[in-house]
Amino acid sequence: MGKRPDFDLTLYLVAGGEAVAGRPLAEVIEAAVHGGVTLVQLREKTMLDAAMIELAKDIIKRLQPYDIPLIINDRVEVALAAGAAGVHLGLDDIETARARALLGPDKILGVSAGTPAEAALVDPALADYAGVGSLYPTATKPDAGPPIGIEGLVALSRDIPVPVVAIGGIGVAQAEAVMASGVAGIAVVSAICGAVDPEVAARDLRRAIAAGRAKAAS
Repeated sequence: MGKRPDFDLTLYLVAGGEAVAGRPLAEVIEAAVHGGVTLVQLREKTMLDAAMIELAKDIIKRLQPYDIPLIINDRVEVALAAGAAGVHLGLDDIETARARALLGPDKILGVSAGTPAEAALVDPALADYAGVGSLYPTATKPDAGPPIGIEGLVALSRDIPVPVVAIGGIGVAQAEAVMASGVAGIAVVSAICGAVDPEVAARDLRRAIAAGRAKAAS
């Protein structure tokens, strides 16, 4: 198996054009990275492949000086054409085994899980991490299913054999408690993309994450 890029789930930004309300997406992402984002996922559900490939290439170029990987939501072909570090698969996307076969051994592959049945499907031979949620109600992904809360997060994480990143309605007010549950990181959309200053928002989240990690370790 080839060597996959190193990645850090601590503060995982999921970003797309809708979330940034007309601001330049690549600039929002770069500002968030300055504030402490450690991994970026590009999620564009309606953008044409060609346009998404060009956007992804621009973001990758901006992320390279920081050694931060770009993950593409769902679209394996876009990830390969743009030279992205990997793909994140939702529950209705391509099968994990098929995605891994297309990506090869040296790309990051993340999967989603929100129920015990979905957690049981996470295969450590195929997936590198799992996004677990939705933790709290979220307008960003209205089809995410009922919120599982921290108790649900802890229960599901016990049965998932890869690192877990919590997602869904998490902001700075929730980040410390979520991290105290022992997860590898948190994924956010509107907490950064909807912030007036994405850099400051990311920095505030990193402080809450550090406090939560300290609680988990004590």
